[in-house]
Amino acid sequence: MIAIAGGSGSGKTVLAEAVRERIGEHRCLIISQDSYYHDMSGRFDVDGGRVNFDHPDAIEFPLLAEHLSRLKAGATIEVPRYDFTTHSRLDGRDVVAPVEFVLLDGSLILTREDLRQHFDSSVFISAPDELRLERRLDRDTRERGRQVAGVQAQWAAQVQPMHARFVEQSAMHATRIVSGEATIEESAHAIIADLQLDLDSMQNESDRGIPN
Repeated sequence: MIAIAGGSGSGKTVLAEAVRERIGEHRCLIISQDSYYHDMSGRFDVDGGRVNFDHPDAIEFPLLAEHLSRLKAGATIEVPRYDFTTHSRLDGRDVVAPVEFVLLDGSLILTREDLRQHFDSSVFISAPDELRLERRLDRDTRERGRQVAGVQAQWAAQVQPMHARFVEQSAMHATRIVSGEATIEESAHAIIADLQLDLDSMQNESDRGIPN
């Protein structure tokens, strides 16, 4: 179980997907902290308003910790579905069965001891504030139907203060720190090296039809 943490816009999801691709989707799954947001639809007013999506209280961490424990024990879990446009939990769950490698992606995951106890290794992506804001603006306006002014207001009122209060100092719990300005190839290679996986050997076995 590998944690991939860092500030908003640092590149956590892209790196997790790159690692999963290299290990193999049949051997590796990704779970996102963002799937565990509480339903905020009844409280949301405006971006940067009374709902602070970057505070730990916005996430149902006890459920996430329970799910990590169940996966470690070889049990199947049901991951919530969250809609970032309506700020609500959707009906239905994603059924997830345990596999050899689990990547957990999230900004706050290293702040929680109840999560850290399940991690076999952990990565923190360190990236400049300007780069993270640029990436956040691109993602939220392109994928989540947000307006530039709202994203910027939320960044100033909530994202950065919570980053300074919670996220930044959680890097001390990481087993490896990588640069958010490094190439995805470099960072993924470092994580794979830490896992001591021989990807060439795995690929050769796959080509010969030998199950991993």
